[in-house]
Amino acid sequence: MNIIYVLLGISVVVAVIFFVAFIISVKKGQYDDTYTPSVRMLFDDEVVESKKKSKITDK
Repeated sequence: MNIIYVLLGISVVVAVIFFVAFIISVKKGQYDDTYTPSVRMLFDDEVVESKKKSKITDK
């Protein structure tokens, strides 16, 4: 039973270490995307076609 408490404590400590490392890397700009905005203007925008309703009249 004691091993469960030890493993639980170790897993919480490891989780806190990874969380702190993630927060530090976000604050330093590790996950900022600096490449995509510079090439975004090179891509074509999707053309939105408006569907015209055609009237079919039977005479």
